[in-house]
Parts: sequence; C-alpha cells; structure tokens
Amino acid sequence: MESLSFSGPAWLFEEGEEDDKRPKSRFRTIFISDIHLGTPGCNADLLLDFLQSVKCDTLYLVGDIIDGWRLKRGWYWPTRHNDVVRRIMKMAKKGTRVIYVPGNHDEVLRDFVGLSFGDIAILPEAVHETADGRRLLVLHGDEFDGVVLYARWLAFLGDHAYALLLRLNILVNRARRWFGLPYWSLSAHLKHRVKRAVEFMSRFEEAVAHAAELRGADGVVCGHIHNAEIRQIGAITYYNDGDWVESCTALVEHANGRMEILDWAAHKRAEAAKRVRVQRTRVRVELAES
Repeated sequence: MESLSFSGPAWLFEEGEEDDKRPKSRFRTIFISDIHLGTPGCNADLLLDFLQSVKCDTLYLVGDIIDGWRLKRGWYWPTRHNDVVRRIMKMAKKGTRVIYVPGNHDEVLRDFVGLSFGDIAILPEAVHETADGRRLLVLHGDEFDGVVLYARWLAFLGDHAYALLLRLNILVNRARRWFGLPYWSLSAHLKHRVKRAVEFMSRFEEAVAHAAELRGADGVVCGHIHNAEIRQIGAITYYNDGDWVESCTALVEHANGRMEILDWAAHKRAEAAKRVRVQRTRVRVELAES
C-alpha cells in the first residue's frame, strides 16, 4: 500500500505520565465511528477518556471521524479535538493497526483510499476476520442512505436541523453538570421516540445486512445512523458501533471473538454512582463512630 510521508509535529505524540500509568482494558479489535470532530456536539472528553482506557490490536475508524460538512460552514476545533487525534496517532505509532474507512461527512478522504497516512491506512471498506473465524464487512453505511444518495440537498438540510438539536443537547448537559449529573443525550432520546426515525433505522439495517449477505460475509459492521446495536438479520449479524455525539459507544471484539457494545457514557454514570455510594457509606461509618 502506498504511504503518504507524514511524521507530524511533536505535540501529536506527547502524552502525560498520567495516561502512561493508567490501567487499560485489552481488546482484540475496537470499532468506533461518527465522532464528528470539528463540531460542538462531539463528546471529545468522553472519547479521550475511553481511548486512554483501552488497548487493542486493531482499531477501525468507521467514518465521519472529522465533520467536513460542519468545518466548511465555519472553523471549530478546540484543543480536546487535537487530543483525540493525538491519541489515535500515538496508538498507531505504538503498534495498533489503524484502518480508516471514510464516511459521508469526511468524504474528502475517499480521494485518498488505498493510501496510508503515516501509520493509518485509508480504505473504502474492509473485511475483518474475527478470532472465531467469521468474516465481517466493515463500511460506514451512507451508501445505503437514500437521502444521502438521491437527495443531497435534503441531507444537508437535515444536517442543519440535527446541528440545532445537538446544540440544545449541549445546553441540557451543561445544566446537568451544574447540578452534578452525568451526561445524558436528549437528541438520542427524542430520536428513538420518533416513529419514522425508528422505521428508517430498521430499513437501513436490513439493507446493509442484505448487502453483506450478497458479498458472502457472515456479518457487517457500520455506523452512520448513530444507533449502536447488535442484531441478527437472517444469516447476517448486524453490528452498529454507534457514535460519540449522542450515545458515546464503541463496538469491541474480545480475544475469543465475542463482540460487545461498550456504552461509555453509561460506564461513566455507573462510576459516578459508585463514588456517591462509597462516599455515603464513608459518611455513615464516620457518623456511627463519632
């Protein structure tokens, strides 16, 4: 595979001792997508916390990692977004095989498929073989979104409306942080209560699974619709790794080939609840001893 020469500035590979000493969960493969770096809705803090908590042999970036649509309308790139890029590049530099399958929001990178950006390979799609011998087709999924394919102007209109909803999501979670509450996605909650959105997701999943079956795969991994799920559709196992705008999820493969969705937002909520329980127990013990 042809490689683009890129070493990058030193700050891309600098991380503090705190990260180096942090205990990490080990996985064979991790799939993440729909990060939407370059947008206010990107939960870069949660993603960075996740990436600093894991190790893997292979990392698939399954599209919409950088939101080129949003960046065309105005530049937005806070330091935390640099930190996410830096962490991914450091993982690649340290031996993790990183494969980037562009989506519709980062479609400009489709002009570079077949090349590698330093230690990151850019592919139009991939076939992943699990530890237990199953073949999974890996693609972003916008190829099966009729709105994106046949009514591009409508897709951009929908993108603007979605951006407004995500801004509201930011305000809601800012208020939740003020009251000491963990992250919760208003946009995901509303989307799953809209019947037409649920019907669209079901049709999308079936179309992607059908394509994987025609390709002779045992399953398919995609993103695009921001809905993490593992579902059996006929002979095909459908996997969607979710997103880092609403649900903050990743799809992981364990050493034995078992696949699992990690809900990192739920994980952090559970950690926060545990800290509260520990603190309450400590207070009760201190009161009893006083």
